[in-house]
Amino acid sequence: MSETPLPTLADARVLLEACEALCETVLERAREVTQGGRAIDDHQVLSERVTYAATEAHAARELVGQTAALVEEGRADSWLEGVTAAAIAELARSLRDRLAPAIDDLGLTEEAFDAPFGAEVRALLRRAASEEVVRAIGRRVAETRGANHLPLDEMHEQIRESVREFGDAEVYPHAERIHRHDELVPEEFITKMAELGYFGMAVPEEYGGFEMGNLAMILTTEELSRASLAAAGSLITRPEILTKALVGGGTEEQKKSWLPRIAAGEVMVGIAVTEPDIGSDVASVRCRAERGTVDGSEGWVINGPKAWCTFAGRANVLAVLCRTDPDLSKAAKGLSLFIVEKDAFDGHSFEMKQPGGGRLVGKADATPGYRGMHSFTLNFEDYFVPAENLVGLDAGLGRGFYLQMAGFAAGRLQTGGRGCGLAQAALEKTAEYVVDRNQFGQPISDFQLTQYILGRMALRLAPARALTYAAALAMDEDERKAAPLAAQAKLLACDVAVVVTQEGQLLHGGWGYAEEYPISRYVVDATVLPIFEGVKPILELRVIARALLAA
Repeated sequence: MSETPLPTLADARVLLEACEALCETVLERAREVTQGGRAIDDHQVLSERVTYAATEAHAARELVGQTAALVEEGRADSWLEGVTAAAIAELARSLRDRLAPAIDDLGLTEEAFDAPFGAEVRALLRRAASEEVVRAIGRRVAETRGANHLPLDEMHEQIRESVREFGDAEVYPHAERIHRHDELVPEEFITKMAELGYFGMAVPEEYGGFEMGNLAMILTTEELSRASLAAAGSLITRPEILTKALVGGGTEEQKKSWLPRIAAGEVMVGIAVTEPDIGSDVASVRCRAERGTVDGSEGWVINGPKAWCTFAGRANVLAVLCRTDPDLSKAAKGLSLFIVEKDAFDGHSFEMKQPGGGRLVGKADATPGYRGMHSFTLNFEDYFVPAENLVGLDAGLGRGFYLQMAGFAAGRLQTGGRGCGLAQAALEKTAEYVVDRNQFGQPISDFQLTQYILGRMALRLAPARALTYAAALAMDEDERKAAPLAAQAKLLACDVAVVVTQEGQLLHGGWGYAEEYPISRYVVDATVLPIFEGVKPILELRVIARALLAA
């Protein structure tokens, strides 16, 4: 380990105080400028800057808090303190640079903007994220091959190690083949994950689940994504989204009917919300469901398209958001959620025909990454759904949007875990590569710039992970109140995954562009993360900014 002196937790606290003071000033002014968030669309660029900086500050707070707790428990050493302080310094630099162009828009003087970062704080900022410190961290990352041994309590460490072993042994060996040939997730993955209880982690115990809490869920998602984002990391998300909707608004009969089967992995789920012409504006959904009777059975008849329905081919059921009130002025209040049953198909297209003439057609859209799950464009033609499959029955009419959004908050949290897992995979494979790769008579891990880049990769990941874990714990306390925090975790972790995978690819040199090395797969997989579960600009403006700037 390098003898370079690392910054301390006390240093991290000083820098955090400056970050929070600046963000408090900026948020106060932004609330005035946007009229308590009502005029966000008149100040979108400003709102985005403030939102992202506030997210970075929140990540800094959680990282310092988590490290401080570990120090108090005697489970953190000077190394973890140093990483924490250097990461806070990186965040402080980032949020200051992000906000500086908005000084005039915020009506701040340069003196007011710079006040939290006086001469002593700026000097500390330079020391805490100096080249020597970051390179020392990079050397340690290379020595440990980037392994993640962040201390957790006994239960969560056991969960992490168990899932890591499963991912390394069962998923990773097949990940590259699945990606290259655009294969469907193997059935043995589903079977083994079901046996291990992964699909029941959000299901209450009374309905056959395990209800281990959101941190256990995130650790599972993170480790599965480390093995393969597309072949395992997203498998438990769709069942969780439907589970949340059923728990939040389903009838007792619906819960008893569906939740045990979801928990057991007997029912795989696809989510159908987006439409070809409707993405983030979910309240404008037009796919319609009308009351009807088919062969003497009362229910609903669905007509219309859906897009980006991941795993729709293999899924046994689709959670479909439909317009049940034809009055478009009702917006979100005219939407309801249906559980649509179908056969499981293993190809890139399918056609489901009903005896009464209903038809459901699906075709997988080709994508550069995130293969294995397959995302489908669907078209419903007079497709009949029994009345009992309307979530909440008549009490659920017009509540579909709200039930779906509750599930999406959990989905965003999981996507934060996916981002951390993918970034972790890139960090590990890059560390392995730079140690084993020799150029100019020495391992490239000996070069200063390699060490610096590797160190920054680790420093980017640490606060993203801390924010994601904090959001998971907050969701356990109050899912509704924690929804904006889950969105912040998704925002930061997904951006970190994109940057870290690309930095890792560059350190691989030419081989980083070859499919022979997994880093090329990590890069294309990461590009989807800022898009799904809430595309980045919409997430910033419609979810996070609204929560932060509300008067």
